[in-house]
Amino acid sequence: MRKRLYSILLLALIQAVQGFTQNAEAPELRMMFWNLENYFDYRNDSTSTSDAEFSSRGARHWTKRRFYAKTNAVAKAILWAAGQNGGLPDVVGVAEVENAFVLRRLVQATALHKTDYRIVHFDSPDPRGIDVALLYRSSRLRLLEARPCHIYTEHGVLPGRDILLCRFATAEGEQELTVLVNHHPSKYGGAAAEPRRAAAIGRLAHLADSLLEAGHVRLVAMGDMNDTPDNPLYGRIPLRNLALEHHRHGEGTIKFDGAWEMIDMFFVSDSLPQADMSTLRVPFLQAPDATHGGTKPLRTYSGPRYLGGVSDHCPVWLSVRMG
Repeated sequence: MRKRLYSILLLALIQAVQGFTQNAEAPELRMMFWNLENYFDYRNDSTSTSDAEFSSRGARHWTKRRFYAKTNAVAKAILWAAGQNGGLPDVVGVAEVENAFVLRRLVQATALHKTDYRIVHFDSPDPRGIDVALLYRSSRLRLLEARPCHIYTEHGVLPGRDILLCRFATAEGEQELTVLVNHHPSKYGGAAAEPRRAAAIGRLAHLADSLLEAGHVRLVAMGDMNDTPDNPLYGRIPLRNLALEHHRHGEGTIKFDGAWEMIDMFFVSDSLPQADMSTLRVPFLQAPDATHGGTKPLRTYSGPRYLGGVSDHCPVWLSVRMG
C-alpha cells in the first residue's frame, strides 16, 4: 500500500512539473549537475578494478538490490528538485557513472520513465571506468551534436574523464545552447596532480574560446571541478563563474573536515546574463554530522560500510533565461 501511494504521489508530481513547463511563457531553462559518486552497475563486466569492487561478489557487495535503491534515490531527488524549482530540469549533467546501462535504468526503471529524458554518454579513458554524461528533455531541447573532448598533456591524451560537449536547439528551433560537462582530476597526489588539473582547465578554456568564436554564444559549462572557485586558473575560461559568489559566502557542495567546499560549479557566457545558481540540500539525502555538527551529504558507503545514500556531493541547480 505504501509503495502504491508513493508511486501515485510521484506520478502527480511529474504531471504537475511537466504541466508547469509546458505552460510557461518565459524562455527559461533549468539545469542540474550532480556527481553521483561511484554509480556502478552491479555486474563485473570490465577490467577496471573499481568495477570488480562494485559488483555483487566484490569487496563492496554491490548487489542488484543496492544498485536499484540508489537508482530510485537519484530519481526521487531529481523529482524533489523539480518540485522545489518550478519544473523538471531540462538538462541533468552527471559525473562518476560507469556506463549507459546505469543511465538507462535511471530513466526507464524508476518514476522518471514517465518523463521524456534522453541520454548522452560516451566511454572515456578513465582508469576507474567512470564517465560524465547528460540527460535532456526531448520535448524542450533537440540535440544537434554530441561528442567527447579529450584532455591533452605533453604526454598525449590524459587518462581521465573527457569533457562532454552537447549542442542543442530549443524545441521551437529559435535558439541554440551548448553545454560542456566536466569532471576534472582530483587533488589526490598533491603537487604531482596540478599539471593534470591545469590541463583540464586549459582544455575547457580552449573549447569555450573556440565555441564563442564560431558563433555558439549561449554556452554553459558545468561540473565537478575538484577545486574551489578562487583558483586563479579559472580566469583563463572566458565564462562567468557563478559559483564564486557562493564560495565567498561559505557555501559548498561537499563537506571536508567539517567545512563546506564549493567544488561543483556552473560557468555561463555573457550572452546569458540572467542566470541563477543554487546548491540543493536534498533533505532525505542529508545525514547528521556527528563529528562537526550540522548535516552532511549521505553517501552510499562510509569506507566499507553501506549507508544507503547516493553521494558525498550535493547537486547544484541553474535557472537561465535564454533571452
